[in-house]
Amino acid sequence: MNLLDPFFLSHDTAESSVRFGPIQGDAVVLTGPTASGKSGVAMELAQRIGGEIISVDSIAVYRGMDIGTAKPSAADRQRVPHHLIDVACPSDDYSVANYLTAAWKAMAEIRGRGRIPMFVGGTPMYLKGLLYGFDPGPAADWDFRRAVEADLAEHGPESLHQRLWQVDPLSAHRLSPTDVRRVTRALEVAYLTGRPLSHRQTQFDQTPCSLDGRLFVIHWPRAELHNRIEQRVRAMFQTGLVDEVRGLIDRHGQLSRTAKIAVGYREVLAMLEGKIDEPTAVEEVIAHTRQLARRQETWLRSLKSLEVLEVSQEQDLMVLGAALAERLEWFC
Repeated sequence: MNLLDPFFLSHDTAESSVRFGPIQGDAVVLTGPTASGKSGVAMELAQRIGGEIISVDSIAVYRGMDIGTAKPSAADRQRVPHHLIDVACPSDDYSVANYLTAAWKAMAEIRGRGRIPMFVGGTPMYLKGLLYGFDPGPAADWDFRRAVEADLAEHGPESLHQRLWQVDPLSAHRLSPTDVRRVTRALEVAYLTGRPLSHRQTQFDQTPCSLDGRLFVIHWPRAELHNRIEQRVRAMFQTGLVDEVRGLIDRHGQLSRTAKIAVGYREVLAMLEGKIDEPTAVEEVIAHTRQLARRQETWLRSLKSLEVLEVSQEQDLMVLGAALAERLEWFC
């Protein structure tokens, strides 16, 4: 298969008819960039309003990936039930559709107990699916993906991105040439369905959820957030992140595509492979986590329905959960 062939769109295949609508009814969403303090605020709020937390984190779903994801402690999970944490093996791929299926099931069970579902986390694609609905599209075509890898090796990511400009210019405009995974998926959807991925995603702009007044994002001044990120990363290495990654490899051999490129894990994997030393790994994790936070903030600013909660010091977080509970008293 030559991905530079202008006629490769002629292929077609059957696909799942499953579609996920946006959240409706009684729920709360609390998001923000990594290291913004979401978990602590959510714990306080959940205890006050009778909530149960549904994680919105694409790496926390994996068992054993604990330190690098800053998962809530066992004590916290005893005080407040948490869902969609430790639900997948690190060697298995876990898609947005997998997540939304489990999230909708958890939400129904929580409501059935007369409690409040609270979505807490910052993975953009998970949040997008929750707030605007999601069309999972066709299942992965591994023959196609292997062909993409061969073309990448021969032509490089710029040529792949140029191919996307030919079949789906809207997606090409949105995606960086270095975002090979998403460029590949956009090409794959076009190949399998004959329809550009961007044309399938128009529901994201048309059917927002109905949670006005219950969508919150924590925002820090940039310098303060950067400082929090550095402190967290250094603490992760001090408390055993390297041993955690070494243990994952010993137990599973190979991590999934998503798990092995997660910030914090990919740098330690490179260190264990002898490509970089530990001090370099620490600095790279800090830099890459700050970049991740900036991308999260940029995307979150595009969500007009979110209410921004400005914080500038740790004491602000300590009172934020209680303040939100008072505001939500009419709802809960």
